[in-house]
Amino acid sequence: MKTKNFKRVMVWELPVRFFHWINVLAIIILTLTGFLIANPPALVSSAEATNLHSFGIVRFIHFTAAYIFFFNMILRIYWSFVGNQFASWKAFWPFSKKMWNNFWHVVKIDVLLLNEEKRDVKNISIGHNSVATISYITMFFIAIIQVCTGFALYADMSSWWLPKLFSWVVPLFGGDFMVRTIHHIAMWAFILFSLVHIYLVFYHDWLEGRGEVSSMFGGYKFVRDDRIKNSVEVSEEDLED
Repeated sequence: MKTKNFKRVMVWELPVRFFHWINVLAIIILTLTGFLIANPPALVSSAEATNLHSFGIVRFIHFTAAYIFFFNMILRIYWSFVGNQFASWKAFWPFSKKMWNNFWHVVKIDVLLLNEEKRDVKNISIGHNSVATISYITMFFIAIIQVCTGFALYADMSSWWLPKLFSWVVPLFGGDFMVRTIHHIAMWAFILFSLVHIYLVFYHDWLEGRGEVSSMFGGYKFVRDDRIKNSVEVSEEDLED
């Protein structure tokens, strides 16, 4: 059996990994506190009501995580213009023949589990594959919906100008109820995406053995030599010495 030679390639830069894990933490906190805000538990205490601040703390944590999520998203957009080719906005541009060819390849091989008539290493993505790219674009727009509806609901209580920029959202949808409903549905979209994302990362790590999981900690993926030779994505500085 012919042995495949692999090289370590720097795919996810340190800022990208920071953005990723900050997002993970922020989304977990926002989801947990969001559930508590949507359905507050009954608290039994002998203390005076004016001395109980539990729910206020939950709201403070939720709003703090929301600000972190928002500014982290702004920084990630900035990095899409200054980062490497795998973080660039060009890697998320959906209107190219190459991306759609890769999209159908991923659907055929990874989703429908069909066999290739002739294996072509150029179909194996080094960064995000096209299905992942389209899902991230979709989640980006859902994140914008979350930001707009969340800050809109907070605008009346906030004294800062940033949430008040979104005060027009509530009248647009006819009141708080519809805005809260949209915010809640978008949260479930994040939960569903996260479950599928985690499953596929481990699936590809097991199937391809290219370091999908470890790459988001160390930044490196393992890429076959013949894939690198046929790639315009990988430059010399991306390769490990």
